Amino acid sequence: MVGEKRLARAAPKVSSANAPAPVAKPRARTAAAIQTEDLVSLLEFGGQAQPAQGRIVQIFEVACRLFALKGFDGVSMRDIALECGISKATLYHYFPDKDSLLRPLAMGVTKALYLHVSRLDDPGLSASERLRLCVGETARFFERHRWAWIASSTNFWNDPQIRARRERIGWRDRYERLVREILEAGVAAGEMRDIDVPVAGRMILGSVNWMSRWYDPKGAMSAPDIALRFCDMVLGGILTPPKRASRAKP
Repeated sequence: MVGEKRLARAAPKVSSANAPAPVAKPRARTAAAIQTEDLVSLLEFGGQAQPAQGRIVQIFEVACRLFALKGFDGVSMRDIALECGISKATLYHYFPDKDSLLRPLAMGVTKALYLHVSRLDDPGLSASERLRLCVGETARFFERHRWAWIASSTNFWNDPQIRARRERIGWRDRYERLVREILEAGVAAGEMRDIDVPVAGRMILGSVNWMSRWYDPKGAMSAPDIALRFCDMVLGGILTPPKRASRAKP
C-alpha cells in the first residue's frame, strides 16, 4: 500500500567464531629460494626420479659456489664441510669425493643448455634470426645458472669416469651441431657467405662461453644483451651483402 513503510530485513549477525578465516596470500619466493630451485632442476643423477632435497641440496649449493670461485682443484672436501657447517664424516656419508659432486652438476648444465636452446629453435625462421635466438637464449641460460655454469665449464674435463665424460661431451656436441646446422642453412639459402662453418661456429660459441670469465651481473648490460651484440658483429661479417641496384646506362 502507498505510504506503508517497508521494513528492510536485517542481515543476520555472524559471530566471530563462525566467520570465515581470511585467505592467506602466498609468500613471494625469495631470490635464494629461486636459485635453489634452479640448481635442483639442473642436477642430473642418471635417471633418478627423486629430486635432491634438504642437506644434499645445501651441499651442492656450497660446492657449486666454491668450485666456481676457487676452481675444482682449489677446493677440498674439508672446505665444503666447513662452509656447510657439518663434519667431514657427514659430508662423506652423502658423497664419497668431489667428483661425485661435480658430475651431476656438469652433466646437468651441459644437457639442460642443449635442451633449452633446441626447444626454442624454430627452423621456420631465417638463419640469422635462429642464430640470434640461439645465442641470446644461451646467454640467458648462463645468466640464470651463472655459478653452476662457471663450476661446470672450468672443470669440464675433470671427471675420471670415462663413460660420464663421454656422455657429457655428447650433449655438448649436440649443442655445437645445432649451431652448425643453423650456419649451414644460412649458407645454403644464400643468406650467409660461403664460410668455414666449423670455425665460425667455434668463434660464436667461444664469445659466449668466455663471458663467464669477465661478466659482471651488476654491470649496465645483461648477458643476453651483450651476447646479441656479439652475434650482430659476427653476422655483419658473414651475411651476404645486399645486392646494389645496377645503374641504368644513359
